Amino acid sequence: MNYFAAMKSLNVELPDKVADDIALLVRDGWFHSESELVRAALVEFLRTRQAELQERFQREDIAWAVGETKPNVK
Repeated sequence: MNYFAAMKSLNVELPDKVADDIALLVRDGWFHSESELVRAALVEFLRTRQAELQERFQREDIAWAVGETKPNVK
């Protein structure tokens, strides 16, 4: 999946420690910018967790559907 076909800007708030760690990694040359690091981290998160997230959402949808379709027996 090409995550970089189009870009959208997001503004996020991070704990100071996380922001400091990001700045350190950029300063030490691991990434060209803070934006590059955040993009890489999010893409990796989505790549590794996508199947798990899809399964969780499907299970939630099924649970909702089963709950909605139960007959109202008294």
